[in-house]
Amino acid sequence: MSEPKWVAVASRSALADGAMLGVEVGDLMIAVYDVDGELYATDNTCTHAFAMLTDGFLDGDIIECPLHGGCFNVKTGEGQGAPITEDIKTYPVRVVGDSIEVQVG
Repeated sequence: MSEPKWVAVASRSALADGAMLGVEVGDLMIAVYDVDGELYATDNTCTHAFAMLTDGFLDGDIIECPLHGGCFNVKTGEGQGAPITEDIKTYPVRVVGDSIEVQVG
């Protein structure tokens, strides 16, 4: 089993409170969210219809998919009802200096 690694994905100053951004880490599409000053990361692809979640709407800790309105909790990855039937993966996040890092692998 490979060792998990931390990957720098953006500068902390690039992500304001209530904002989100999509990043690519290898073949992973990851969304990073700032919710009340705390950072969270999930897969950036909706499990229902494969739209980019960062094209949707962030309301507190809930991300709404732009395609059919399916919602996920960005803290837990848990789907919030129809049409979502599968949760999204979450990733640990940390800040080192001004760098946002996501743990992958």
